[in-house]
Order: sequence, then structure tokens, then C-alpha cells
Amino acid sequence: MVKKLPFTKKKISGIMDKHKTPFHIYDEKGIRENAVRLKKAFKDFEFKEFFAVKCLPNPFILKIMKDEGFGLDCSSLPELLLAEKVGIAGENIMFSSNDTPAEEFAKAKELGAIINLDDISHIEMLEKTAGIPELICFRYNPGPERKGSRFIGDPKEAKYGFTKEQLFEGYKLMKEKGVKRFGLHTMVVSNELDPSSFVQTAKMLFELVVEVNEKLGIRIEFVNFGGGVGIPYKPTDKPVDIDYVAAEVKKLYDEIIAANGLPPLKIFTEYGRNMAGPYGYLVARVIHMKHIYKDYVGLDASMANLMRPAVYGAYHHITVLGKENEKPTHMYDVTGSLCENNDKFAIDRILPEVEVGDIVVIHDTGAHGHAMGFNYNGKLRSAELLMREDGSVVEIRRSEKVDDYFATLDFKKLGKFKV
Repeated sequence: MVKKLPFTKKKISGIMDKHKTPFHIYDEKGIRENAVRLKKAFKDFEFKEFFAVKCLPNPFILKIMKDEGFGLDCSSLPELLLAEKVGIAGENIMFSSNDTPAEEFAKAKELGAIINLDDISHIEMLEKTAGIPELICFRYNPGPERKGSRFIGDPKEAKYGFTKEQLFEGYKLMKEKGVKRFGLHTMVVSNELDPSSFVQTAKMLFELVVEVNEKLGIRIEFVNFGGGVGIPYKPTDKPVDIDYVAAEVKKLYDEIIAANGLPPLKIFTEYGRNMAGPYGYLVARVIHMKHIYKDYVGLDASMANLMRPAVYGAYHHITVLGKENEKPTHMYDVTGSLCENNDKFAIDRILPEVEVGDIVVIHDTGAHGHAMGFNYNGKLRSAELLMREDGSVVEIRRSEKVDDYFATLDFKKLGKFKV
């Protein structure tokens, strides 16, 4: 089956005249249109999307999210600094991390970010290193109350979040310490395509909001459903119907929050993968064909450019540009050049006949693609390009050079080093 592309072979060939493969290219028009759809779906709420920076940590992309009225979900000091550099601060940042160093809490507090604590022990660290803020949020782990998902796993086995008992203890303690405003967060699935899962999450959090109010007299100001909304990596996958999810959430809101006479509750999300994933593409060239016990297509990209297939066994669709209408008749493993046998973008994939020099596009790399890159085998991370709404292309991250790879090494000391 065919997945659509926002560009032609001619367009990519022209780009390749200026930019060496491999590279990731992102479709600004697609990202912005997706942002509009999300805002429209949740129009009945006081709603904000906090784009998960970890998915695509590039300031040009983050600036697009800012333009669309979104905040950022940050999980480290560099991500907080990225937010600061694109002019996002205050409660437009949700700082959600785990096993967090003290200095990162301090920076989040300095920026006025919403601090989303992952563990009850972090309360003491936060108080000692940054001070207790006026607004605090806790991440909830429902444990046996929810089934697991493939990537996060069984909530009982996940390292994230407060238990229910800890949640109530934490809210009570923070109230005693003078906190005036409270939020509630969870994330129990990842890359999930079943819309009922997100409706279940809303019900779980809404019921908790009521219980916290009844038992502790605390008003929860917002709930953050987290992320986890999957994308249709396979052509046969059905995308999550966000309009359906929002409509069902509205019904639950009326039945649980409004019916209990609680004040208006803000709705937050962190749809990183869903926001950007479908609008990124890894473009590579076929540099070798190998025929032994299997047939192999060797690319000038490797799992250093996209590790999801190798690490998770994840499916990413592959298009051979110019051969979209040819019948897929050949079975290949599509590989990179790392000294690891799992360096494969696809195994036993049926494609049109491939030749050296063909241009290959690997779909859906706009989230957890370039961001998860690495330098094993001395591989240099590729460039990132942005295709603007008018069709023009701008380089938003240059490719690494050998000097970048050596930048943290001190060769001057080597001559003085004695074994």
C-alpha cells in the first residue's frame, strides 16, 4: 500500500543538490494543520497542548508550536534552555522529569514552569534546592487499575509516578507547605491507537479530582492527560479520532466535574508524537545491494539516524521515490552500515525492485527520530530540514562534521599521556 508524501522525487532531487543524504525533512504545513485540528477538537475546554520537546528538540519546530499557542513539555535542563531560547517561559512550560537532578528543579522554578513531580521524595529535594512554588503538579501511576502498554509497560512495573496513597499524602503535605494551586498528571500508554484508552484516562483523572476535593478540600486546577496518542505507522493502521476522544471527554466532564459542582477544570495534553511524527521523513540513498542468503538494500543512513526499528522492532513505511506505482515484487532487508546486525530499517519488506542510486524515504520520523540519534561507530548525525508552507526549504540543523565528533576530546593531552 502507498502512503502519501508532501513532496515529489523531483523536489527531493533538487534538495539533494544542496544537502547531502541522509537528512530528516519536516513538513511545516502538515504540522500546522494538525495543530489546528487539535485545537478545534478541544474547543469546548480551556485547553492547552504542551508539545513534548523530547520528540523533536529543534528550536524552529518549537517556534512553530509557540506560534500555534502551544506550551512545551520539558524533561531536562537542555530542554528547559531550548524553551527559554525560543521565548517560552512561565506556565507555558510543563517540567515533567524523573530521577531529577536538583539543579534542574532550580532552573524550572527560575523560569516559572509548572513543576510536575514524579515521586513523593522529590518534595523534600524541591524545597531544599528551589523552594516550594505556588503551583505544583503530581504524576499519578494507577498501578493495577490500568492495563499496560507496549512501550511504557505494565503501570505496576513502570518507574513513573505516585501511587494513589502517595498522591493524597503529597497533596496534603503541599497544602500544609503553602501551595495554593494544584494540578494532576498521568501518562499510562505510549503510541496507542485505541481511542477508548484516552477516554478511560480522562475518566480516571476526573474521578480523582472529585475525590481529592472531597477528602482534602483541594481544588485541582488542571488535569494533564499526558501523551501516548499513536500514529498510523502502517498504511493499514487507523489514526486515533481526536474529535471522538474530545467529544467523549466532554461527556465525562459534564457527568463527573460539572455534575459535582466543581469549578472549571483546564485540560492539558502532551501529544508530541501525534503532533509531529507523521510530518517527518528520513531521506537516504541506496549505496549498495547485497545478495547472499537474503537480499539486502544498503542505505547511506543507519540506525544512528533512526533507531526505532532496531530497538523496538517498530514499523516505518518505506517509499522508493519514482517507483510508487511499480508493483512490489522483491523482498529485502533494508539496512544501514553499523557493525550491528540489528541495524535494519525493515526486515523481509516487499518493495519494488531496488537499485543502487535509488532515493528511499522512510516515513513518520518527525518524533523520536533525529532526537534519538547517536554516534556509535563514529557515525555523524544528519541534518534536519524544514519544508516551509510555501514549498521553500531551510536547513534547521546542519549535519555533524568529524570535528564535532572530536570536539570533546583533548588530543593535546594525548602526547603527554604515558601508559
